[in-house]
Amino acid sequence: MIPAGRVFYKMSGSGNDFVVVDATREPAEWLKEAAQVQTICARATGIGADGLVLLEPSTHADFRMTYLNSDGSRADLCGNASLCSARLATELGVVSTPEFAIESDAGILGARIVDEGPEVDLQPVQDIRSSMPFRLDNGERWMGFALAGVPHLVVRVDDVATVDIVGRGRPLRQHSSLVAGANVNFVSQSASGTWRIRTYERGVEAETLACGTGSVATAILLGEHGETSGAVSLETRSGRVLRVRLSRVAGGWQPSLSGEARIVFRGAFGEL
Repeated sequence: MIPAGRVFYKMSGSGNDFVVVDATREPAEWLKEAAQVQTICARATGIGADGLVLLEPSTHADFRMTYLNSDGSRADLCGNASLCSARLATELGVVSTPEFAIESDAGILGARIVDEGPEVDLQPVQDIRSSMPFRLDNGERWMGFALAGVPHLVVRVDDVATVDIVGRGRPLRQHSSLVAGANVNFVSQSASGTWRIRTYERGVEAETLACGTGSVATAILLGEHGETSGAVSLETRSGRVLRVRLSRVAGGWQPSLSGEARIVFRGAFGEL
């Protein structure tokens, strides 16, 4: 049973939604159990979320972010959850300086609050493959891979609006050559020049309205193919924009991600 009365925050990062619990002062190890996560994240019978986020103490950074997918599996990183964690930690006084550090399973992330909202620096991305030995479907131009905290396939398509995200994304996500599976991102450019992205997300096993690390991987692969340079803005399925700044480092790219991190409401666990 999930103890009633524990405070949580429902947050949205460009439509990627989370239940966030501040465990920096009061531990919540019971929330890491897969069954508990599934109960909380269930859309019809629980609170409903793409994942559960715990803010915890850290001896290596200002605080630790632990992220669990809605199916209860633990992920090394979630970009939008990182943005939401940075915003909430600032609001709750967990951090008190404009620049701070977040510990994650993917390493230490630099973070800050800027005029547009939170921004996080991911670890350098060095495992990049500009092409993959997969058959391309009609309307697909190229497919690449990047390990941006978590593994991502990126598929450059003519028009994301016409892609069967689940029908095409699920078999790619489960391809036998991907040891840990992968999220699958589809990206296209509109007539006005806007980059649009849609993502099939592992652990959720469905399309989500946004994916931060997927946007990072996509920006990197677009750069590798010479289709973008410098900062990249990506319009997500929710219609909100995620921004990726890239700089070259030895063997890869140093990405910084910024975007929305809204506190939708504050609540307390009840009869779950």
